[in-house]
Amino acid sequence: MRYTRARIASFGYELAPVVVTTDEIEERLSPVYERLHIPRGQLLSWTGIEERRWWHAGDGVAAGAVAAGRKAVAKAGLAAGDLGALIYAGVCREAFEPATACDVAAGVGVARDAAVHDVANACLGVVNGIVDVANRIELGQIRAGLVVAFETARRINEIAIARLLAEPTMEYLRGSLTTLTGGSGAAAVLVTDGSFGEGDRQRVLGAVQRTAPEHHDLCRWGIRGTGPTTVEEYAVTDSVGVLTHGSQLGFETWQALLAEMGWSTADVDRIVAHQIGRAHRESMLAGLGLRDDQDYVTYPYLGNMGTVALPLTAALAEERGFLESGQNVGFLGIGSGLNCLMLGVRW
Repeated sequence: MRYTRARIASFGYELAPVVVTTDEIEERLSPVYERLHIPRGQLLSWTGIEERRWWHAGDGVAAGAVAAGRKAVAKAGLAAGDLGALIYAGVCREAFEPATACDVAAGVGVARDAAVHDVANACLGVVNGIVDVANRIELGQIRAGLVVAFETARRINEIAIARLLAEPTMEYLRGSLTTLTGGSGAAAVLVTDGSFGEGDRQRVLGAVQRTAPEHHDLCRWGIRGTGPTTVEEYAVTDSVGVLTHGSQLGFETWQALLAEMGWSTADVDRIVAHQIGRAHRESMLAGLGLRDDQDYVTYPYLGNMGTVALPLTAALAEERGFLESGQNVGFLGIGSGLNCLMLGVRW
């Protein structure tokens, strides 16, 4: 996929207010550590995550997404009526029905003729949304579209901790490691056709995708029945399998991106990747032949925010001068499934 018109006009984001350190989580898990003879500090050692954030109990999905979306629109100097599409791409939703995008669209204030819908693809949702909007722009259907997401890890973190205390086994601890990396936040990406005075910066040059659906069982988060009228939320991940097969899929997709863009590895100035943890980052950089200083990271203090991780990291990278005009930037998205989608952007 190649693009000639789409631009990332702006980002908006909201940081969840409650900071939860890994030390705090390990203190709560101390009976599990004692039972399994695990020394304190292992969660940080395994993941590289020092802290993550939670929303306050009861904070709504749509409210956080609306706040991030309004910031992105205002930052670009657009009006909500300029949006031809609003896509909600988070894993966390207000309800099964209607689309959470409808709640967000009402809060942002889009026009009657805007396309409003959800996109669901695990941690890859926002990148899928960017491609959706870019395609609409390329076809001349719209001039601007907003992709928003909100993720909350508080409940699933709490469920994993409670389950580990009730069932302190090494098997369940291994299956819960990825869950305990979870963080919370909200983010929005405004994509336009450049006709609002943005100039020629931050052009989406193209995208490639690869999939390995045979590994769809490696990571699951959902609701399952526990009786005729009762259900429970659960999350379980084969972290070794995700690292092994995800790294391979990422390498294949990276090679395809370089070919599509006509780049060599030396042509890439910066990357912004989905934030999971230390092991995934080290494996990714080694496999792609990239240096530490080409990659912007947020997982040590924000954890894995799912769909929000990549756009919020990109927003911080831009704010702090990591992304500079004229650079070739790779957006590297991956999600359970397994699916991988990468963008080439000229900053």
